[in-house]
Amino acid sequence: MDLNLTSDQQLFRAATRKFLEREATTVRIRELTEAKIGFERSYWQTASELGWTSLLVPEEMDGGSISGRPLADLAIVAEEAGQFAAPGPLAVTNAVIAGLLNVEGAKAHAGVIGEIASGAAVATWAVYEPGKGWDPFEPTATATRFEGGFRLNCVKDRVEVGDQADLFLVGARLDGELCQFLVRADAPGVRVDKMWSLDFTRHFATVTFDNVAVPRKALVEDARTAIEYQCQTLFALQCAETCGATARVFDMALEWAFDRYAFGRSLASYQAIKHRFADMKTWLEAMHAITVGAIRSVQDRADTASKISRVASIYVARKSVEIMQDCVQIHGGIGVTWEYDLHIFLRRATVNRALYGTPEEQRSALSALLAY
Repeated sequence: MDLNLTSDQQLFRAATRKFLEREATTVRIRELTEAKIGFERSYWQTASELGWTSLLVPEEMDGGSISGRPLADLAIVAEEAGQFAAPGPLAVTNAVIAGLLNVEGAKAHAGVIGEIASGAAVATWAVYEPGKGWDPFEPTATATRFEGGFRLNCVKDRVEVGDQADLFLVGARLDGELCQFLVRADAPGVRVDKMWSLDFTRHFATVTFDNVAVPRKALVEDARTAIEYQCQTLFALQCAETCGATARVFDMALEWAFDRYAFGRSLASYQAIKHRFADMKTWLEAMHAITVGAIRSVQDRADTASKISRVASIYVARKSVEIMQDCVQIHGGIGVTWEYDLHIFLRRATVNRALYGTPEEQRSALSALLAY
């Protein structure tokens, strides 16, 4: 993506890519799949040390960005991660951090933010509920008060990295009001059941909170404001990651078309193939452009950020899968084999298309925003 990178950002991109080239090869992804592991904690610890979880955190909380525009810096990581279909909860963990930082009592959560930023704890956002689509503003989960704090009784499913998370940010109703709570995975009454996932390294779980007691400090106030910024951050990063994955698949298909010959000519020399590549390249460039617009609007807290981030999510989700499916067809039979790597990226893009709001759900949310 054209983010007009500074020399420091270019160096950061190079360091990120070097790490991923070593630790996130498709061979390694297949090994993790065989072992039924989403990601290794040592890998995530190193990623955290490289800044993946601390770019959004201000310097006074031991964080800091490369350029002074932390979301743009983080988008560099997301795009590179997409190029490798890299494991790890990059987008959702940073969305949790964004939410905790954008509330009145952010300093009260400094300890938790520090844990997440250092890689000592993995955090995820528990939003989805059984039988419901993406709707973080209307949870049916409830919390009740008791003398020592609050009790949670609910079930959340499709929780990203739920099987490896240390902290859950849980949306619920308290006295009818929208709230969020930080819940430790080892708290009594928390049960985690793994779910099947189309994506090799992006695991999900159903998390049951059975009369779970959480202290008063676990309440995250200003929930509506926090959730909106969490959504914007998540959409922008997910778009950047999907752009990276789509660009990788496009490059694979382009290389294949030049190397593969039919009737004495490379596939890339045929006009019909040229037209398909031209269409895909146009769509890919549009994906990049709208993602950059979303990143900048969210970073600048523009009034249009909520709308632009959702428009980007809709467009990128739809076009990424279309481009990848075209690339699979251009490869012919080998494109649909288990041994070939195309499906690893197609799986990531397909999950991204459905995760945190399908294009249809985002359209409904966008229509509601445009009505005001």
